[in-house]
Amino acid sequence: MLRGNVLFANQLLEGMRVNRVSKLVNTGTFWQHYNNEDYNPVCLYAATKQAFESILEYYVQACGFGAITLDLFDTYGADDHRPKLFNMLNKAAETGATLDMSPGEQLIAPVYVDDVIEAFFIAAYRLLSDDTPQHQRYAVSPKYPIRLRDLVQLYLDISARSIAINWGARPYRLREVMVPWNRGVWIENWAPNVELVDGLRRVISEHDKTKTR
Repeated sequence: MLRGNVLFANQLLEGMRVNRVSKLVNTGTFWQHYNNEDYNPVCLYAATKQAFESILEYYVQACGFGAITLDLFDTYGADDHRPKLFNMLNKAAETGATLDMSPGEQLIAPVYVDDVIEAFFIAAYRLLSDDTPQHQRYAVSPKYPIRLRDLVQLYLDISARSIAINWGARPYRLREVMVPWNRGVWIENWAPNVELVDGLRRVISEHDKTKTR
């Protein structure tokens, strides 16, 4: 994490400075805002993201860079191979295994990948049209978060699958985010367009296609 989020990222900034490239869209995370604070890292990963932003601020102030940081929330999409919630549910449905989960009262903030990509395009276009040296921050967040238990039930309803879930078998993680950061603002001309139901249908449909290949 230090090599990627701090060392390499700083090398990238210095390479940009030397080659007179002065605009950057940076990726942050809502995990930098534990307890809804301006900065309180959930974990070391979030702390390294913040460390890079402090370095980035130097390049903005001293070298005239223009930067936009997009704080991502719970990204998801079709053909996503990460070992995250929907792939865990798919695997449990296929194998019949019982899935041990936390009590499930935390709020999840899912944003479909197409909406995430659109936010990056808008940020890039804004930087290209504005030469003001400044660092702006925006949230790439959904309209409303959803309780984990309700999100799982919605998945089961849409997929018409049955999964044995042992709620409360696992404790909440250290510094579990129970309520996502809600003080961020969306970048102008962006809003999430893919409703959660439609996004889940795409995820489930893509998974079913993969199974038949």
